[in-house]
Amino acid sequence: MSTVPAPGRPLSTIEGFVCGGMAACVAVTVSNPAEVAKTRMQLQGELAKKGGEKVYKNALDVIAKTWRNEGIRGVQRGLGPAYVYQILMNGSRLGFYEPIRRQCNKLIGADPTDQIPFTSVFSGAASGIIGASLGNPFFLIKARMQAYSPVLPVGAQHYYKSSFDALRSIWHAEKLRGLVRGIDAAALRTAMGSSVQLPTYNWTKNQLVSRGISRADSIWTFLASSSVSGLCVLTMMQPTDTVLTRMYNQPTIRTPDGRHVGALYKNPIDCLWKTLKAEGPLGWYKGSTAHFLRIVPHTIVTLTANDIIVGLYKRIRDRHL
Repeated sequence: MSTVPAPGRPLSTIEGFVCGGMAACVAVTVSNPAEVAKTRMQLQGELAKKGGEKVYKNALDVIAKTWRNEGIRGVQRGLGPAYVYQILMNGSRLGFYEPIRRQCNKLIGADPTDQIPFTSVFSGAASGIIGASLGNPFFLIKARMQAYSPVLPVGAQHYYKSSFDALRSIWHAEKLRGLVRGIDAAALRTAMGSSVQLPTYNWTKNQLVSRGISRADSIWTFLASSSVSGLCVLTMMQPTDTVLTRMYNQPTIRTPDGRHVGALYKNPIDCLWKTLKAEGPLGWYKGSTAHFLRIVPHTIVTLTANDIIVGLYKRIRDRHL
């Protein structure tokens, strides 16, 4: 993914996957408390007229109350599966983006190095869908663990002792269908976010460098480009992010033929529609502040760390240290 000039050949898909996964793990450690707040805000007053009873006032109130009642364990709930998800999700997004974009450019007869809006957006969406599909079981577990609170619960509550216990419980109850629950919503959410994340990051960085505003290897270039990218991702992804949280966390019922189905929503479109009818359009944007507090630093740290890790790895690999 990196557009920083570095010696030697471009990264292979595997090398890009590993570097991207490492960068994402650094980022999620920083952003996870805001993710917990976002998840709980999105579930608060679910399908209730006028928003229902409010347990939390805002994102900062979630973090404060969670810290006071549950400690560090509470504000970092779901961190284990979040690491696995980030390795699979961002490893795929950062690792597959460039190979897909270069191949798309070749297919239309363009130079593989050209930044073409259409192929950039398509490649971002495609690489995001790959990552979301691979990481779906762990995002499902993460969302349910983050929603759980023994003191101030909101939404359906799922208690798991650990990530392994969650995988075992879901498999025992629903088999593969349970582990892929919400994968359609995950693909939609990630495609929308990924379609703009890397294209806007690369475009902003190229503009800063080509106009002489900043150097390509400057930390300020990384930070500015990541900030613009994070805001674009937030704008595109928020409604589908709310849908995904609710699809993952909804209780399930057993049908006469033995299948487990969602008790509240049939699919992402049904969730969007029911949320709109019960809570109005603002229901789609519940947790936006928390999402902003998560996505901007997460994007900044992920993309900045990825550029730094890739540059360092290339220098070590090509023996230029």
